[in-house]
Amino acid sequence: MTIDDARKEFPALQNQVFLDSACVSLPPQRATDKLRAFLDMAASCPSGNASQQHLDMDARRSAARAPLAKLINAGEDDIALMESTTHGLSLVADAIPLQRGDRVVVCDLEFVAVAIPWVQKRQETGIEIDIVPNRNGQLLIEDIDAAITARTRVVAISSVQWNNGFLCDLDALSRLCRERGVFLIADAIQQIGAIPLDVQKTPVDAIACGGHKWLMAPFGCGFLYLSKEFRDRVKPPLAGYLSEVEPEGGWAAYFETPTIKPVRDYDFVPNARRWEIGGTANYPGAIALAESVGLINEIGIGKVGEHVLCLTDYLIDSLQQQGVEIVTPLDRRNRSSIVTFTLGDVKKNVALLDYLQQRKVLVSLRYTSSIGGLRVACHLFNNREDIGRLAEVTGEFLRRGAKATG
Repeated sequence: MTIDDARKEFPALQNQVFLDSACVSLPPQRATDKLRAFLDMAASCPSGNASQQHLDMDARRSAARAPLAKLINAGEDDIALMESTTHGLSLVADAIPLQRGDRVVVCDLEFVAVAIPWVQKRQETGIEIDIVPNRNGQLLIEDIDAAITARTRVVAISSVQWNNGFLCDLDALSRLCRERGVFLIADAIQQIGAIPLDVQKTPVDAIACGGHKWLMAPFGCGFLYLSKEFRDRVKPPLAGYLSEVEPEGGWAAYFETPTIKPVRDYDFVPNARRWEIGGTANYPGAIALAESVGLINEIGIGKVGEHVLCLTDYLIDSLQQQGVEIVTPLDRRNRSSIVTFTLGDVKKNVALLDYLQQRKVLVSLRYTSSIGGLRVACHLFNNREDIGRLAEVTGEFLRRGAKATG
């Protein structure tokens, strides 16, 4: 599968320039086809047995773990299917044993979902939150190091910042947290699926990632990666019945056994699946997610990453030629698939956003702590023509403004 072949999986690109995967991505055709097949199956019970129907649904959902594990070079036992990034981050925060006076480090660029669990913990248990300020849109490892104290228990961070695409040095941060004995919790929804992340090379305690952005599966299912070391040190969430080790003979035989009782000792699975809902879950979301992630794996995440960085190189160059201010850090080591730019004024940015959307060029407008602007998201299905069209329409807008003030 080549990048050019993959673009054919997205028929909506024929009549619009879609550069907004950092918000909600388009799904590939194979994912929507798989969803239709699942709906047909759910509506007809082809097995002729409702118990078998349920087991078939469970199996189709479970198949999502393997491609997710492959994508980040993890073990399948380390992957739990989640409703969203927020769902995963909340479970992780609740599992870490914290007490009054313990400290959590976050930065001032974060998306609200990264901060909210710790704010709630602060209200409930009296922990402290240390906020590391950005430096011109960048988060420096030395600043995080300086913020860590003897009472710091957690560093919670987005591997790619949502407002300007800053890619943090997760390798260095991982080493730092291990040296200081601190949990490293990463929100990687703006990285995984576009920029490679290998958990064998970059050990992280927990990674939460929704499916609706760079994984191209906007159907309410993502995943949570949990290292074995992390799972061994924290309290798992309350379990559901499917968190139990499957009974001998399978669930169908178990429920047909007259002597089963609800109150007894249970043997729960020791892997990340313990963190899932543990009951009937989001089958369509997981089934589509598996197909979308399969497409990324088929191309190769390394090829995807190089493709999107080449597109961002071209985008930055095209915008700079028009005198546009680039908000995203220019060093390629700290760049991702997101490029944010600004016309220097919020009203002008809003006007340009509207002008682009009227011409079917889709981007977003995002800010945090006064850092942000028009956010462009370049994914595997985008090409240089898409970037050229964005630059062309932006140039038209700038020339109209120059005439209006001339």
